[in-house]
Amino acid sequence: MDTASVAELKEALYWKPLDDGQKVLCELCPFMCKLAEGRAGPCKIRKNVAGKLRALTYGRVSSMHLDPIEKKPLFHFYPGSWILSLGTVGCNLSCRLCQNWTISQEMAPTQELSPGQAVELAKRPGNLGIAFTYNEPFIWYEYIIETARLVRDAGMKTVMVTNGYASAGPWRRLLKYIDAMNIDVKAITPEYYRKICRAKLEPVLEAVKIAKEEGVFVEVTNLVVTNWNDSEEDLERITDWFASVDRDMPVHFSRYHPDYLMTEPATPLFTLRKAYDVARRKLRYVYLGNAPGIGGEDTICPGCGAVAVQRLGYSIGKLAVKDGRCIACGYSMPFVGT
Repeated sequence: MDTASVAELKEALYWKPLDDGQKVLCELCPFMCKLAEGRAGPCKIRKNVAGKLRALTYGRVSSMHLDPIEKKPLFHFYPGSWILSLGTVGCNLSCRLCQNWTISQEMAPTQELSPGQAVELAKRPGNLGIAFTYNEPFIWYEYIIETARLVRDAGMKTVMVTNGYASAGPWRRLLKYIDAMNIDVKAITPEYYRKICRAKLEPVLEAVKIAKEEGVFVEVTNLVVTNWNDSEEDLERITDWFASVDRDMPVHFSRYHPDYLMTEPATPLFTLRKAYDVARRKLRYVYLGNAPGIGGEDTICPGCGAVAVQRLGYSIGKLAVKDGRCIACGYSMPFVGT
């Protein structure tokens, strides 16, 4: 990774020196890494340099695109909008099936982009703001907070697409600057997180609840993985948990395909339809992703059954929601920016 010297000098937030004077404790995420001189955590980008924790990717960008907001996926937040999407490198999880592993698990090339420069790029006509995505944005903590402040000052929106693996204190602080997020809830069993992600389940569930408490607009995604979290029992359990948080929270079930270290076959389409049918019995807004042609992309009004939003891939074919209400019957739906 071609980090600049200024990036290596950026001191990280949420750390403290340990009593032995040789190590530092990173308190940003639940791993609570104790790092000796010259060592980085599993995220690869928060490193003990001369006795201080440094944020190596501050101001470093690996990926930058103008994306439809539906690609995040966020279906209920300014539908039909476009948003400048930025990513860097690294991730605090080590998922065996990561689809962006070339930037999350390896140190891909980066270029410098200061918070001010990012916001100036975002000030193009018709752009909603900035989305932090592609790799895990939470570990880009210092950069996101500084950039998000400028985004808000400019009258735009800040979005995150995240795994939610965060310590509660830093998470709450960051959420004050985030308008919307999609949180990836990978499974509802501790075993899945332990074996596939080398992490724990509970911090992710807590992150979803905290984000809702803090008033952030939240949608969630569950990647349905063949032989791992695709049984009817798994689908029932995760649906029950989502419903316990908020029956109106938009939920996306996405199709897995083999990638990185994972070789299980792609999720059968009938399994995704089963996930949709199971979830629709208890949740009002359920969507299917990464499986064009099988439906499950439209928003159906719970009040009258009409198609409130018709989607064609990442495009909007019909938008029959005004000020968060179904145009056909007036039913109030959880939409922002309609």
